[in-house]
Amino acid sequence: MIVITAPTGQIGSRLLDLLLDRTGPHREELRVIVRDPGKLPEAVRARVDVVTGSHGDAQVVDRAFAGADAVFWLVPPNRRAPSLAAVYSEFTRAAAKAFTAHGVGHVVGVSALGRGTPVADRAGHVTASLAMDDLIARTGVAYRALANPSFMDNLLRQAASIRDDGVFTDLVAADRKAPVAATRDIAAAAAGLLLDRSWTGTGEVPVLGPEDLSPNDLAAVMSEVLGRPVRYERQTPGAFRTALAAQGTTDAVVQGYLDMMRAKDDGLDAGVLRTPLTASPTPFREWCEQVLRPAVARQPSAG
Repeated sequence: MIVITAPTGQIGSRLLDLLLDRTGPHREELRVIVRDPGKLPEAVRARVDVVTGSHGDAQVVDRAFAGADAVFWLVPPNRRAPSLAAVYSEFTRAAAKAFTAHGVGHVVGVSALGRGTPVADRAGHVTASLAMDDLIARTGVAYRALANPSFMDNLLRQAASIRDDGVFTDLVAADRKAPVAATRDIAAAAAGLLLDRSWTGTGEVPVLGPEDLSPNDLAAVMSEVLGRPVRYERQTPGAFRTALAAQGTTDAVVQGYLDMMRAKDDGLDAGVLRTPLTASPTPFREWCEQVLRPAVARQPSAG
């Protein structure tokens, strides 16, 4: 039995599809934890065991982890959290106890690159995510943290701006090259670990994407794929703070994002070499052709 958290998100939904597509006599039983089962496609609900609720709730994870061999762990975003510890470690604490109580053998978690770099202890969300990894590792469960850079799919949040204004924004320097990964590759890495549970102990599995790209590089590729000019604008910390505060984001969470992006500008994601084992397969151009271009086409024009 594999338990999947956040099964309606970008990574969890793709992971669920991959595991449901697996055929043969040794196909795993699947259980999901979801706040709103109605967000799962009806065909999916018919094939999985559904536990309704938050995976930060002790009673929910106690029910969900009973009889589980492996768990996919992903904490949800929480813009209104009073601290980054509340987003990551405090949310995970009940699950960590349940891993031990129910004898869960293997856990695969979504985390971040940066461990061992000089800026890892002042990297906001990344620092908090690494502390969560340590909390899970201390339970004694076999644990693999998927160490991810920024996601290509984060650009989908700016699809309207890319279409209407030919602009996307971020906080890092325009020429700062860094790895970037597709969420579908992260899901594939998780599926491989969950299905082949021969590994033991704790460790990280980097998912780096096939190339390092700067925001200017991303803009050039998007321009070519979309057939229209796209440029990068570096957002100021003040403008970023104002925009997120208007959405109800707490000061602690906003500061966590600012600290993380400052650390990325200082080389947070540069601590792992790209090898055949760490380079995930999807190039940014392919992702733009298959994911971004259709998303931009679906966006209604302004006005």
